[in-house]
Amino acid sequence: MEQNTLSQDSHSSGGVLAHLERLETQVNRSRKKLEELQRTQAVESTHGMKIRELRSLQDKLRAEEKQREARVEACTARAEPDQTSESSEREVLETKRESVKAILQAYRFTGLSGKLTSRGVCVCISTAFEGNLLDSYFVDLVIQKPLRIHHHSIPVFIPLEEISAKYLQTDIQHFLFSLCEYLNAYAGRKYQADQLQSDFAASLTGPLQRNSLCNLLAFTYKVESRGQSFPFCARLLYKDLTITLPTDVTVTYQGTDALPAAWEAQRAYHEKLFRTKPLHQVFASFTGRGKLDLSLVY
Repeated sequence: MEQNTLSQDSHSSGGVLAHLERLETQVNRSRKKLEELQRTQAVESTHGMKIRELRSLQDKLRAEEKQREARVEACTARAEPDQTSESSEREVLETKRESVKAILQAYRFTGLSGKLTSRGVCVCISTAFEGNLLDSYFVDLVIQKPLRIHHHSIPVFIPLEEISAKYLQTDIQHFLFSLCEYLNAYAGRKYQADQLQSDFAASLTGPLQRNSLCNLLAFTYKVESRGQSFPFCARLLYKDLTITLPTDVTVTYQGTDALPAAWEAQRAYHEKLFRTKPLHQVFASFTGRGKLDLSLVY
């Protein structure tokens, strides 16, 4: 009986101890979970603060970025008109430079040539008359706004300033062509006068009078026929400086005797010749050294 009681007490005691151990284990587990929870909350709290700090910093950076963008836009808005103007001006000048280059390439067989320079372009104008190459002139153009002539070799009596005022800023091609017209016409008139003096001096009875532009010529000459010599005085005026034939011609008889009716017709015929044919060709026909095409005379 006593043994049974001891056995039960032993069982009961063992059960209580085991229960207490389980409780202690649970308490320890609960304590650990609580500590872990507290650590987790502490970490989360720390992270939350960092996140809030980062978000605040992000907002601040965004605000600063917007301010910078606004300042850049304002600066760009102020600078764009000047930049656009400068860019447009450069494009216009470059276009003019290329235009002159294209003109020189396209018309290199007509007496126009040239080369690009650091300032712009130097144009050479070669003159000719009846297939004879004559003098050459140059114009050094500065391609800027406005275009200007740096220096040149154009004779002073050629109206360069007038031509420049009309065409240089608005139509560079017209400027060059107009200048070519004046120079070639001058060269042609001068060539005819030079030929008359050098090749037909025997036909002249006095000096050839001419001005620097060679647009006014005056001379006396004689024509012989059947043993008779008839002196004439001619005055040739070139009102249009871009042509090589005179616009006004006057031929008068210089003899003391009355001019025969047949020679009056010759005088009138000479006026028509001088208006329609180069001067040296007319005198070549007088001396029998040349043959005139009279289709334009009548």
